[in-house]
Amino acid sequence: MKLSPKRLFKRNAKLNANDERTGVGMYDRYETDWEVRPGGMLVQKRVEGREEETILVRVSTGNQWHDISIGATSTFGELKVLLSLATTLWPREQRLIFKGKEREDSDHLHMVGVQNMDKVLLLEDPAIKERKLRSSTLAQVMGVPCNSFIRAPLTC
Repeated sequence: MKLSPKRLFKRNAKLNANDERTGVGMYDRYETDWEVRPGGMLVQKRVEGREEETILVRVSTGNQWHDISIGATSTFGELKVLLSLATTLWPREQRLIFKGKEREDSDHLHMVGVQNMDKVLLLEDPAIKERKLRSSTLAQVMGVPCNSFIRAPLTC
């Protein structure tokens, strides 16, 4: 939403019961507090205790859908952690695609434009997928049960 600076700080003058001019306008019910930061920037004052808006993101894994409820200002890395609970993929094995681009873990959802009920595509990292496939075929050939996280010491 774009706000023009003229409209943002403009106040309409009205007369009160005593016929005095006041700076009360129709926009005053949406009164915002402003503060000046040490660098001189004028910003909207933060409100303590205000709840973060949560959005529902639909994540497609190809043949399944997962509805994930997450804060609107969260990162894609935080979304990957929540997805790891719903899928069998670790966050480092996941690739998230939104609007045709792979998103970095540090990208914020609201900065990229993710809104409520938007769809995100989840893909498994091809390099890790190939590594898993190679280790499982090697384990089958050698007759050793394979676990990619724990390696048993070799005994002769």
